[in-house]
Amino acid sequence: MITTAATIAAVMLGIALLLAGWRLVRGPSAADRILALDTCYVNVLALVVVDGVRSGSAVTFEVAILIALLGFVGTVCCARYLKRGSVID
Repeated sequence: MITTAATIAAVMLGIALLLAGWRLVRGPSAADRILALDTCYVNVLALVVVDGVRSGSAVTFEVAILIALLGFVGTVCCARYLKRGSVID
């Protein structure tokens, strides 16, 4: 039962990742592209967690934490660059 639910969740997250990637390419403004990139990070994070639930491996949850940290730092850097023109003062 968990395998079926994880497979359905993975397919739905894959579709969401494709839609966010489309917004990343076609976004009308830089702010839309930053939000789409953040959404891509969240979708990849969820896919890794779903894979960890399906496989039962504890390593995938550590990878998920790493992806979350990198996604947060990347979003903050992109937003600072968009607002100020530089990342570090």
